[in-house]
Amino acid sequence: MVSIHKLAKMALMVTVDLFALPACFLVAMLLRLGDLSLALQYGPAPFVLVPLATIAAFSMSDLYRAVIRFIDKRLLTVTGIALALSSLCVYTGLLALHGRSFPGSALAIYWFVAFSYVVASRISVRNFLRNHTNQRPATDNTVAIYGAGEPGAQLALTMRASREYRPVCFFDEKRALNARTIAGLRVFHTDRLSEMVDSLAIRSIIIAVPSVSPARLRSITRRMTEAGITTRILSGLLDLADDTDKAPELAMRTLKLEELLGRAPVPPRTDLFARCVRGKTVLVTGAGGSIGSELCRQIATLGPLRLHLLDHSEFALYTVRQELLARAPELRIEAHLGSVCNGALVERIMQKGAIDTVYHAAAYKHVPLVEANYVEGLRNNVLGAQCIANAAARFGVGTCVLISSDKAVRPSNIMGASKRIAELIFQAAAKQPAGTTFCMVRFGNVLGSSGSVIPLFQRQIAQGGPVTITHPEVARYFMLISEAAQLVIQAGAMAKGGDVFVLDMGEPIRIVDLARTMIALSGLTEKTAQRPDGDIEIKFVGLFPGEKLNEELLTDGEAFPSEHPRIKTMREPALLAGILDTYITCLMMACDTNDRPMIESMVKAIVADYTQQNARAAPDAPGPEPAAPKLPVPVQKIEYRS
Repeated sequence: MVSIHKLAKMALMVTVDLFALPACFLVAMLLRLGDLSLALQYGPAPFVLVPLATIAAFSMSDLYRAVIRFIDKRLLTVTGIALALSSLCVYTGLLALHGRSFPGSALAIYWFVAFSYVVASRISVRNFLRNHTNQRPATDNTVAIYGAGEPGAQLALTMRASREYRPVCFFDEKRALNARTIAGLRVFHTDRLSEMVDSLAIRSIIIAVPSVSPARLRSITRRMTEAGITTRILSGLLDLADDTDKAPELAMRTLKLEELLGRAPVPPRTDLFARCVRGKTVLVTGAGGSIGSELCRQIATLGPLRLHLLDHSEFALYTVRQELLARAPELRIEAHLGSVCNGALVERIMQKGAIDTVYHAAAYKHVPLVEANYVEGLRNNVLGAQCIANAAARFGVGTCVLISSDKAVRPSNIMGASKRIAELIFQAAAKQPAGTTFCMVRFGNVLGSSGSVIPLFQRQIAQGGPVTITHPEVARYFMLISEAAQLVIQAGAMAKGGDVFVLDMGEPIRIVDLARTMIALSGLTEKTAQRPDGDIEIKFVGLFPGEKLNEELLTDGEAFPSEHPRIKTMREPALLAGILDTYITCLMMACDTNDRPMIESMVKAIVADYTQQNARAAPDAPGPEPAAPKLPVPVQKIEYRS
């Protein structure tokens, strides 16, 4: 590889031009006058003045500072304009020396000759450097570029000047570009991706498509995964100007999972975002959890008067408090260690803190664990919601928001049923005459949350596999945790009382596709019967008790648009407060005695569409499914409309 110091390169280029440009001027004079003696009759002044003015113009156009390997059309255009301006200046000077006798048209010819020299010399040096660089070691990284536009062309030029990469072709979805040549590389339509990967022994593909949407990025990555190659993305063009072999490496990065599963962001509406937070005292329960901590981060940016944190985990509470103190040192933060099921603690926080807004995010949400520990799951999720709702109404909280789940829709497990009961508690509280506005926000999985499959898959991939999935057709909704928190805060600001808000989660994603994407993003390949030399195996282990193949966000009730384009509001049936309280009392009594048949019956009595699926017989619940108990209070349901 040719390696010369930057200043030495500039000095070399200026020196060569000092000799070449007078020759260019002489050629122009000969072409104009047709005789050497006539060309030299004006003395040495023109042959000194013209090159010096040209070199000054080249210097101002940054020609000498440019990296020759990456010289482009824009720089040559600027150089041509600077050369024309310098020729005009020189013509003015020569008129002063020689008057009208000097042939002005010779300078126009000089412009063409000099510009041709600049282009030819720089392109020749660029090609020499690239050809010299192409003498690569046997361990060369053969890559293709997805996207044959300007960014892809610049990336190809940079890679060809690097020892680390050898670009062999482009792939593009535009059929008009098929079989064309760009930056010296052949363009193939994406339909031929698998064929050309094998034919050209391509090891990886770089995506060079600016402003690509997550949906399109998922489609592109899926093609790469099916072809068994790794994928990276062009992060920016600025790093391509680095005059080192590391330029391609600097300009590329690994794809992030959020880019594939997220969506095009919608900025929060400022009028909604801060309505329930700015200048108010806010309580977040489950503040140390994934959703709770992100809610705290978002709230801290909105100017609350005071922020109260409640969590039963000492470490989680300490961690989020320290983070918030570092982010917003001026914010007054009160951290409370304890459970939301402790009614006395919750009431003390509400009363002494004079809470204006509550975001109730505390819940057990891991389906298999809650299914295996159903008593504690019901206690925490149901009793916790009841304690929060009662205290909020008693002490005049302005807005109380429940963070619910898509698993509350036609629940098939105890966790989902407990979240639906929590919704019913908030719906019933909304019908009471107290001045508190109660609402619920329902959404699916958030990327990176403690209960999602993503951290599990990351650990399994790091350990060499296998990646375990319950069923090949299991699909889930996913959302960025920051977007979920923003939408929760905005939904609470729109509440009128008893609202069930449903966040737009986009399209569901198959978990097996998620696993394959994560394997590909790790630079590995899936191990299958067709590819036994792959790195990571995907193993299907069967559905967990109560697990659905597909989660739902909407029930059979009506869904209406709201003030926000990604938030809908639902009208769903609710239970009268007295009836619900009686049912919950019976449910908690059954939990106290660990009576599984009674617990199942009470859950079905409260949540009419609860149907447990794939249940394994519990050791303390043999025999047939019990019938619903006969209660002294009739089941009366009302249709609540906000």
